[in-house]
Amino acid sequence: MSLYQIMYISSATSMMTSQQCATIAQRSAINNSRDDVTGLLLFNSRRFLQVLEGPKDAVERIFARIHADPRHRAVVKLREAPIDAREFGAWAMAFDDPTQPSDMLKDKVAALLAQAGPSTCAHFMGSAQLHRPAA
Repeated sequence: MSLYQIMYISSATSMMTSQQCATIAQRSAINNSRDDVTGLLLFNSRRFLQVLEGPKDAVERIFARIHADPRHRAVVKLREAPIDAREFGAWAMAFDDPTQPSDMLKDKVAALLAQAGPSTCAHFMGSAQLHRPAA
């Protein structure tokens, strides 16, 4: 089976609570597992940064659904290409709760990126460090 990867960034149209984000993550994990899609989602209450990887038709279908989702605006693909191997063997999510910002976000993201390539790591670590909500 050939694998495909899309990385995108988008902005949330409104603030989300940690509970709303957890609900989205649970649904996404179920749907992605069904479609054999893995990846990483980083959300800091304002911006989403996500990598989706798996069969090309499934990855493109999920991305199209995200692009049409009214909770997202300014959706920008950062990378789209066939890949030789998955960078993420399982679905993962990192969330920085704006009501309780954590200095541990960078460490959590680094642990989730243990198998990712340098370009993916740079995007996620930069986002974890630079796009934190103001305290």
